[in-house]
Amino acid sequence: QVRLVESGGGSVQAGDSLTLSCAVSGSTYSPYSMAWFRQAPRKEREGVAAVDSDGSTTYSDSVKGRFTASRDNAKNTLYLQMNSLKPEDAAMYYCAADWRVRSTWYRLQSSYYDYWGQGTQVTVSS
Repeated sequence: QVRLVESGGGSVQAGDSLTLSCAVSGSTYSPYSMAWFRQAPRKEREGVAAVDSDGSTTYSDSVKGRFTASRDNAKNTLYLQMNSLKPEDAAMYYCAADWRVRSTWYRLQSSYYDYWGQGTQVTVSS
């Protein structure tokens, strides 16, 4: 049974950095695509960053240049390095994974991902 477990969330000040991790277990093969999504209260879930198995990445415009997503396929772990955090980055951050091959358009589409973690909370105070 596939399981995704996020860690690394916390409370920080604006301008600080934070690194999230997501460990995938229960599968022999690394996911084709892994991604980070976030959801703030009363807002829709937003795709933040995605990393395919070849290391190619996609970022939302809101985090481009500040966040870096990476993955260690040997450890089946996804990371999100978040720098220059802003209050608007505060949200529950979710890890997602899927093994199906699809076009790059789907990278930040939540509908593509069948497997999700429980989330880790990030709070950013001004």
